Amino acid sequence: MAKYILEFEKPILEIEEKIAEMRSMSDQLDIGPEIEVLEQKVERLRKSVYEQLTRWQRVQLARHPDRPYTLDYIAMICDDFFEMHGDRSFGDDKAIVGGLAQINGRKLVLIGQQKGRDTNERKIRNFGMPNPEGYRKALRLMKLAERFSLPVVTFIDTPGAYPGIEAEERGQAESIARNLFEMARLRTPIINVVIGEGASGGALGIGMGDTLLMMENTWFSVISPESCSSILWKSWDYKEQAAEALRLTASDLVEMGIADGIIPEPIGGAHRSPKNAADLLKTALLQSLDQLTEQPIAQLLRQRRQRYAAMGVFNDVVAA
Repeated sequence: MAKYILEFEKPILEIEEKIAEMRSMSDQLDIGPEIEVLEQKVERLRKSVYEQLTRWQRVQLARHPDRPYTLDYIAMICDDFFEMHGDRSFGDDKAIVGGLAQINGRKLVLIGQQKGRDTNERKIRNFGMPNPEGYRKALRLMKLAERFSLPVVTFIDTPGAYPGIEAEERGQAESIARNLFEMARLRTPIINVVIGEGASGGALGIGMGDTLLMMENTWFSVISPESCSSILWKSWDYKEQAAEALRLTASDLVEMGIADGIIPEPIGGAHRSPKNAADLLKTALLQSLDQLTEQPIAQLLRQRRQRYAAMGVFNDVVAA
């Protein structure tokens, strides 16, 4: 059971706790039918709650502290993973992990943003906010993949690139822009997967490719709901309205033609059943790898350019 409970999950938790309490007494009392009734009730409640989540509630699930992170998924879906470190220029950014991987015997380069579980790890990982050396490490690995004709898979989960002055001094904007430039012409398939938060340029720095998949309870946007609320209303109090206006969920992005598919999650979110979530992610990845690796590189690059050129296109209708 999840250690951290969101406000809208509390009615479900109350019934689950009641069921657990009754089960502990089932050896002494004949209460099997009552337990079965409660189990049916909680199952209906789960479906009702999680099928009607607001955009803000999905943002909350994407940030759930028990949700699997990049290294968790790597451990569950990869047959082998050899992590590589450093950007060969400044240092090793722990907010981005990456290396050579195998999934069902398929060789690839896997790169992802990594948050921390406890205070110490969050400090080491900088809360999943990369510095320029993190993006340069990612680019070094992408170039390695290109050299050896290996597909690239990136896991996106960040509240944004690190906004500190030292990051700006080392070229934060240039490092993200350079990655976008190089990913646009990288001569190997690229699959991007949003596994949690996908905020602003911090996500885009490893988020350009041939296919963008989003797990069911994730978000991807130029700005977070809180920051949007702060700019428009001078307060974070309107974050829920901002989330609705931003249309930042997986279903929104598929509808707008930005994301290519949604990876379903277990009812209640990936943190409720990490292994099941990992199996669903693995299946979606293998399907995308099969589709992309069959295509000639020239065709892949042409489609990649057309894909991004089509985003944001609109028709201007002038009344006569």
